[in-house]
Amino acid sequence: MIIIGVRFKDVGRIYYFDPGDFDPPQGSAVIVETVRGAEFGYVSLTRREEDVSNLQQPIRKVLRLATPDDEVQEVANRQKEAEARDTCQEKIKAHGLDMHLVDVELTFDLSKIIFYFTADGRVDFRELVKDLAATFRTRIELRQIGVRDEAKIINGVGICGRNICCAAFLDEFQPVSVKTAKDQGLGLNPTKISGVCGKLMCCLKYEEETYTHLNKNLPNVGERVTTPDGEGDVVSVQVLRQTVKVAVKKKTGDGIEMNFYPVADIESTRKRGQEPKQGSDPAHGHCGKGCGCGGCGKKNNKQK
Repeated sequence: MIIIGVRFKDVGRIYYFDPGDFDPPQGSAVIVETVRGAEFGYVSLTRREEDVSNLQQPIRKVLRLATPDDEVQEVANRQKEAEARDTCQEKIKAHGLDMHLVDVELTFDLSKIIFYFTADGRVDFRELVKDLAATFRTRIELRQIGVRDEAKIINGVGICGRNICCAAFLDEFQPVSVKTAKDQGLGLNPTKISGVCGKLMCCLKYEEETYTHLNKNLPNVGERVTTPDGEGDVVSVQVLRQTVKVAVKKKTGDGIEMNFYPVADIESTRKRGQEPKQGSDPAHGHCGKGCGCGGCGKKNNKQK
């Protein structure tokens, strides 16, 4: 079917609508039908054909192209939102509620006011809703959001010195795990890998696929490998350079030396997916119990 993409905020999700006979250019304002009633939005994607199976149903229609009067009403609605925010702040304080008001959204047809807030736990705001409904004489909705959504609404500057990604261009949040930071060789210091929202930075996700691909070629730390200078244990790996630091026994003497080898020049002594043999990890004694003293009465290379 033929669809267009519409955004309701500068940086927000794109929603698809049936344009009918309308062909609005990109950036133009339109009035569309939504579950909340008529809404004012801007065209982000012009008319295009899309497979129905790829679209979230139902696809609602574009009611009309926005008129100058519609644009005047939209500006007036934004001013009313600011006034509603101040009023709600006062009532939250009056009711003694432990909640932080983040944003206020007024529907285009003035049929509903939505208040977005954050809180550490559940908040009983029933009396607050009654008070707000009596004040504004319209439907009231209070919606609790997370800290990532709060950062997207408020905006800020990341440690890179640029506007945070979620407020600049990200349409949706992608899940980011600690494993993502580990795979990229980053220190697990919360102040270094967390964004202004306190969660793991979204940008860690950008290079995840590359690091996952490169890590497939590298051995694990502690793994026993064969190098041009003999067998040794992997001490560390450099993912982007695709080099491996290996502790190998000196050809002369009883000590060990640390050498860097390209991953192509080394070979694992075991197949990928197998557990290392006892004593192959420098952190374990020859007894394989991890006691470091060598329960069998022997000393490993690391102790030497």
